[in-house]
Amino acid sequence: MSKVLYLHHDKEKNEILIALTENGKLVEITRETNDKKFHVGDIYVAKVKKILPSLNAAFIDLGYKKDAFLHYSDLGPNFHTFNKYLNVALSSKTPVKLKNIKQEKSLPKDGNIKNVLSPGQKIIVQITKEPISTKGPRITAEITIPGRHLVLLPFSNKISISQKIKSVEEKQRLKSILSAIIEKNYGVIVRTNAENKNTSDFDKELRELVQKWENAFAKVNTKSKLPIKILGESDQVSTIVRDVLNDSFTSIFVDDAALYNNVKEHMEKFIPEKLNILKYYSGKEDMLEKYGVEKQINAAFGRIVSLKTGAYLIIEQTEALTSIDVNSGNRNITNQSQETNALEVNLLAAEEVARQMRLRDIGGIIVVDFIDMYLQENKDKVYAKMKELLAKDKTKTSILPLSKFNLMEITRQRRRPATTIEVTEVCPVCKGSGKVTKSIYVVDELEKNLVYITEKYDMYKKIVIEAHPFLVAYLTKGFFSKKYKMQRKYKIKLRVKPNKTYHLLEYHFFDEYGNDIF
Repeated sequence: MSKVLYLHHDKEKNEILIALTENGKLVEITRETNDKKFHVGDIYVAKVKKILPSLNAAFIDLGYKKDAFLHYSDLGPNFHTFNKYLNVALSSKTPVKLKNIKQEKSLPKDGNIKNVLSPGQKIIVQITKEPISTKGPRITAEITIPGRHLVLLPFSNKISISQKIKSVEEKQRLKSILSAIIEKNYGVIVRTNAENKNTSDFDKELRELVQKWENAFAKVNTKSKLPIKILGESDQVSTIVRDVLNDSFTSIFVDDAALYNNVKEHMEKFIPEKLNILKYYSGKEDMLEKYGVEKQINAAFGRIVSLKTGAYLIIEQTEALTSIDVNSGNRNITNQSQETNALEVNLLAAEEVARQMRLRDIGGIIVVDFIDMYLQENKDKVYAKMKELLAKDKTKTSILPLSKFNLMEITRQRRRPATTIEVTEVCPVCKGSGKVTKSIYVVDELEKNLVYITEKYDMYKKIVIEAHPFLVAYLTKGFFSKKYKMQRKYKIKLRVKPNKTYHLLEYHFFDEYGNDIF
């Protein structure tokens, strides 16, 4: 599978758009604004604001308008040792070595937070979930320092190996290497991309991560005004370069000189062997338009997402959950039973649902309303398909089988606000008084459905497209019109009829006898 990463600097919005395609299909998109202050992974020295005994939790002041939430279960077993280290580090003028700190007694799992924290107390915390909507950040006191191949765990003696590394021999080899070189009072998680790496790679990275952690307290002392960020991710771009890039990537396109140099600097540090795939785009045409990414963005981010069979999804995002409704649309396959037709649409819908969850970074509770099926074996097929698709998602997900009402419940870890893209333009009919989905993309959708009809059902030699007059005018404009080109391309006779009762972007396919195709 080939992967291409596009990094586009939108100067108007002062943000960086990061788009990932797999085999030419858009699968992930992220927007990074320059004024963003709170990232997952940022580490703070902060103060306890308020204790909530009824929730066994506390509010911590991170400098955000809403205080961060810290539950007792997120304090971690080594909280007392971290607290001791913080007090020593704040009063010291030189970096404090962890190996010189004697570990305190572990925090009990079923304790009470009011016996551990008090208002005004200084504490080391790390962001696990960015501020979303009306909620402040979610934080933990169990600190992790991520690197390219390793994740450093202060005051942990564990060496954990990624479950995606399947070879028992390789796991034993990695564990043996790390056991020999790791310092006292440190543990590590060995990441998937560490497979087949040698001792020198780990030794260098370990020393860098340890130094990064111990030097973090140099900017803060007992008199410092809190809260203060002592360590964190500089931006989403560097995180992607460090965590995501692997041998399957074929190209990285960047259209901004400063951003290009930033990415190049990170690649030289983490993956110098992949520098040849980094390319600076200097063309006059917009980079995303040039490579077809913009078209995919606009086609994928509407409330209604079309499938190639004429079926479609309706995606509604609310504060509590995201609902996804699967509709068969005008699909009418006469030689198939309703059950077979429903299964076919639901399997296609499952692929798009999995893609949309990743693309929009949808988190929390997701409920998918599939088309009704009555056979349990068909429900099991859809469930198995969704499990297979979600196994490829690097974000943690949980999934339940279809219910009696053909509803599927999914939970997906939410770490940052869901990605939203505005896909509207000024309406050519109302001259700006309202907005509709970008009209130019409905023609691509129409042609895609025409291809489906001609490829699957060669019985149709003449097809009538009935549409709103505005869309008809667009299809028939000029001698070499869209209609003419489609007739030549797909070797079929087309007739286009206007229907004033249709809404602006509505269209339907009929055979030459007036029977609805879809």
